[in-house]
Amino acid sequence: MTLNQIQRNTWLALASCVWFLTTAVPVHAAAPAAKTSAPGYYRMMLGNFEVTALLDGTIDLKVADLLTNTTPPRINTALARSFLKDPVETSVNVYLINTGDKLVMVDAGSGTFFGPTVGKLVTSLRASGYQPEQVDEIYITHMHVDHVGGLVSDGKIVFPNAIVRADQHDADFWLNKATMEAAPKEARPFFEGAMAAINPYAAAGKFKPFSGRTELVPGISAVPAYGHTPGHSVVVVESQGERLVLWGDLMHVAAVQFADPSVTIRFDIDPKAAAAQRKAQYADAAKRRHWVAAAHLPFPGIGHLRADGKGYDWVPANYTALR
Repeated sequence: MTLNQIQRNTWLALASCVWFLTTAVPVHAAAPAAKTSAPGYYRMMLGNFEVTALLDGTIDLKVADLLTNTTPPRINTALARSFLKDPVETSVNVYLINTGDKLVMVDAGSGTFFGPTVGKLVTSLRASGYQPEQVDEIYITHMHVDHVGGLVSDGKIVFPNAIVRADQHDADFWLNKATMEAAPKEARPFFEGAMAAINPYAAAGKFKPFSGRTELVPGISAVPAYGHTPGHSVVVVESQGERLVLWGDLMHVAAVQFADPSVTIRFDIDPKAAAAQRKAQYADAAKRRHWVAAAHLPFPGIGHLRADGKGYDWVPANYTALR
């Protein structure tokens, strides 16, 4: 057989393969979209402490209607710069710290109070390798429903072995029926949600408020950051010279409030004080270069802050697979 014949036969064989693949093999339709996400958790080490971010879900926020001390055009410009538009899909994050002696949770998500897109805390907790019964203590940064709603399900305690702690100023405000009755009608669901979540623990002797700056367990302290609510606190976690500050609702919309810390939100009880606390915490984080995390930063909501002129840049945590 000549070289030309071999080449001709090779091309014929290839052509036959192409014909077979394109005509003889049946074509299958693409798989349908699953349209679901896996339970959300992210884990990192802080010194000797294991920190796990847990995703409770997301809520769409009409930020142009909610943000104050700014204007809708400025908001929309800031959102566009971050490739976002209104409404903004906003994470609800919860943080779990295993100190080796205690399993501590900071905030408790929304439960059933905000519809089907949230209330995934227990699912995420179990996916991360823990069970609700293992949680020893729960520290509430403040008593808005998206931070306490997950404490209960159908009126029953979800974390049966946990002690719940929050600043006394928030307890005095949100758990007071007289204050609720004096509040505007549209604000009453906030009080009702806080009472529904906290009161079962109080009745069981499992709610123990603290006052002001308090060491809650070794390595974890509550620090007053009053303004968003009367008892809003940040939680400071320290181990082996590393530091993480959990901001709660010190800020809500990263695309807007990092560039302009003066922007407030309608949920702030005292907007002026809330803005002052935000500015102070931003400056401290940028200066000390410690880790920060917040309830409504894009999940997992952990990273660093870097000063940039009058504003700040958010640098999210690099992904890590623990070994």
